[in-house]
Amino acid sequence: MTDTILRGGTVIDGSGAKRFRGDVAIAGDRIAAVGGVAKTAGAREIDVSGLVVAPGFIDVHTHDDRALLAMPDMAMKASQGVTTVVTGNCGVSLAPLTLDRAPPPPLDLIGDRGDYAYPRFADYLAALDRAPAALNAACLVGHSSLRVGAMAALDRPAAAGEIAAMQAALQEALDAGAIGLSSGLYYAPAAHAPPAELEALAALLRPAGALYTTHMRDEGAHVLDSLDESFAVGRAAGVPVVISHHKTTGTANFGRTAETLPKIAAAMAGQEVGLDVYPYIASSTVLRTERLGDALKVLITWSKPMPEQAGRELADIAAEWGVPPAEAAQRLQPAGAIYWMMDEADVQRVLKFAPSMVGSDGLPHDVHPHPRLWGTFPRVLGHYCRELGLFDLETAVHKMTGLSAARFGLFGRGRVAAGAYADLCVFDPATVADRATFAEPTLPAAGIAHVFVNGRAVWRDGKPTGERPGRALRRQELAQERR
Repeated sequence: MTDTILRGGTVIDGSGAKRFRGDVAIAGDRIAAVGGVAKTAGAREIDVSGLVVAPGFIDVHTHDDRALLAMPDMAMKASQGVTTVVTGNCGVSLAPLTLDRAPPPPLDLIGDRGDYAYPRFADYLAALDRAPAALNAACLVGHSSLRVGAMAALDRPAAAGEIAAMQAALQEALDAGAIGLSSGLYYAPAAHAPPAELEALAALLRPAGALYTTHMRDEGAHVLDSLDESFAVGRAAGVPVVISHHKTTGTANFGRTAETLPKIAAAMAGQEVGLDVYPYIASSTVLRTERLGDALKVLITWSKPMPEQAGRELADIAAEWGVPPAEAAQRLQPAGAIYWMMDEADVQRVLKFAPSMVGSDGLPHDVHPHPRLWGTFPRVLGHYCRELGLFDLETAVHKMTGLSAARFGLFGRGRVAAGAYADLCVFDPATVADRATFAEPTLPAAGIAHVFVNGRAVWRDGKPTGERPGRALRRQELAQERR
């Protein structure tokens, strides 16, 4: 039984192989056939001639833990052609954690005290099952969330009993279906965690077939040391490592990806290492005064005491108040910000690096978010691929689909092939482009015609369809797909 036939499109299958002309038939939640598909009684036919049929994009770096429940149409991602998100990055996950106080930064990027209401990871996954979103989710456990749940004071290494408590929580999460552990060693809740603490937790990953992702301790002057630390955790545990949003930050470190990428390539020769990147020279996270000196410009994305300042430059706010930027930043706390602190040549170098995947690192709950939340994937296709010619379209799609699915163990996803899940993005290669800007960061992309998740349309004619076919992708079920 065929439900839908995408007729006459150009198929880019996600493997990196050359495009070909063909039809794609969808039956239930799977792709039934690719190539020449005969007319089928009862099947809906969609003419996609002149368009590309690709696997739905996999956003490997998100903070969508709460957004999946609070914004279930996931328009900011579906509008880009994203069909699966990887949550729980940078050491921050909504579960397993309950709080009786305000979450410490950066945990406040994804929720307030009442949002951290999942004592077990299984409770969070069950919530996704009860109220499905439009997109699939593969979920990481955050090391910082584990620390906050196990430790009264975070400004020190964890004691043996606290490590045991974190291990128990992590094991429950892995048993429930988490795909791995993430860390955010740059941030205060985890900054005092020594390598031995990470290794004690990562030791649980290999028996489960899970991986380790990390927002490294330093992406500036000590970036090479941070890479060494990241690789060492993976080697000690015998698990794959993914370097999150790889970059070198601060004007003193412009150009240093020429050092970091060969180092990553060398590490790949002896262990499993991956990396992701977003296609912008500005980053976004919580507002930190110690970061101001490294940034060329700072834009406020949210402020709890002064929400009206969202969308304004910190320098303008400070001038208006007649105070130094650092003092203005203190008055705005708790708050978030966008920092211009990368070099375009570095961004392009990392994007072009063959093993790099694409992830948005978007922050869906910011009042005035970074445009990467709405623009990442079309920006790669339009600006970097079509306009700059950084790589061909097949390579761009591979970096967003097949490569990502293989690295994160998302078996059955990331390919246009008979038997694969019908997660599909149909786009116009001539017009696809990001429209979100730093001034207007929530404009949907151009050129995205149709998006299917598990065989059902979630984006069509420039708007959500209202369908909610997304699934929580548990690691054990993914392993079954591999077999």
